Amino acid sequence: MARKSKHPSWLRVLGPGLITGAADDDPSGIATYSQAGAAFGYGQLWTLTLCLPLMIAVQEAAARIGRVTGQGLAEVTARRYSRTVLYAVVGLVVIANTINIAADIAAVGASLQLLIPLPLPVLSVAFTVGVLLLEIFIGYQKYAKFLKFLALSLLSYVATALMVHEPWGEILTATLVPRWQFDTAYLYVIVGILGTTISPYMFFWQAAEEVEERQYADRMHHKRRTYGQLRADNAIGMGVSQVGSWFMMVTTATVLHVNGVTNIATAADAAKALEPLVHTFPHAGTWAKVIFAFGVVGMGMLGVPVLAGSASYAVSEAFGWRAGLERTPKEAPGFYAVIITSIVIGLAINLLGIDPMKSLVFAAVLNGVVAVPLVFLISRIARDRQVMGKRASGLLSRVMLLATFVVMAVCALALFASLW
Repeated sequence: MARKSKHPSWLRVLGPGLITGAADDDPSGIATYSQAGAAFGYGQLWTLTLCLPLMIAVQEAAARIGRVTGQGLAEVTARRYSRTVLYAVVGLVVIANTINIAADIAAVGASLQLLIPLPLPVLSVAFTVGVLLLEIFIGYQKYAKFLKFLALSLLSYVATALMVHEPWGEILTATLVPRWQFDTAYLYVIVGILGTTISPYMFFWQAAEEVEERQYADRMHHKRRTYGQLRADNAIGMGVSQVGSWFMMVTTATVLHVNGVTNIATAADAAKALEPLVHTFPHAGTWAKVIFAFGVVGMGMLGVPVLAGSASYAVSEAFGWRAGLERTPKEAPGFYAVIITSIVIGLAINLLGIDPMKSLVFAAVLNGVVAVPLVFLISRIARDRQVMGKRASGLLSRVMLLATFVVMAVCALALFASLW
């Protein structure tokens, strides 16, 4: 007989959706939103309004697939499609995630250097080792609680934006009214925003974590979360993500773009952008820089494990290995080997001396291109009644997933067209 969880009902609603949404604002996202604000001011705020319903639709479908089937996306793909499709999907995710991990480690190292006067390689290695130890040796439920706590790092961007005198009327208009420019620089950042907002790693992570939640509830004889709770968790998580993204873009638009700074060369530059914030408060700029740097580090601690974990789930499901953060390394050696390998490769790429900000935005653009076929795949699976039964996508879900695919495909094609 299922027994009730000891946690309050409102807390039980928050789970994979909140963690996934917060992880969406990883250092790659921070870099992309900051660059958008610096380069185009408030001119791309409307993209966040566009993205919110689209990301809710895709993540709800991914979560529903995991909850219904008890399997991750790669495992379901293996059941329904050829090995060629499966390996292509997994390969795209692993490549994009590894590049993203490298860029995130670089950004966290640069931000840590603003707080701790140590060499960048030392800080990057220390961060990487810390993340690996946490992800490998803490059970899923404890680790999930830790990740939920890290989601509070997003509040740092709300705090910094509220320290600035903002033209809220102009900002509201820019948030609701689209502005379009057909040039490579503008489209590059647009695709980056789409890619860092609707990211492939989020699809695989949330589906896999819904499987973990379902298995944990069964093992502990708790009631499984309802589909209503799943959707609420997903909507709250994606909403939190976009609020954080919006405040990042607003802050850098006000502080950098207005003062003629249109390009951010390093993660440290993004933090230093907050130094001239408010002159009426003593040391406000210094505090703002520290808050921003803390946010980058906190979101890196959340984002890197999610990136590595989602890649590992995809590979493990493709090859039929045991997988799950609730398992020990001895029980799931292949799963943890992929986590370690992807993070170590990311660190190695980072130590080669890549440009943190350029690599972060490139990683976001790559995600935007890779997400296009994956959104199409998720749409196909979510509406397949042989897989989903009575939980197959309804009309609204099908329409929103199609809209997501079309928007992302058109923006990617427009970017490629602008390069000619």
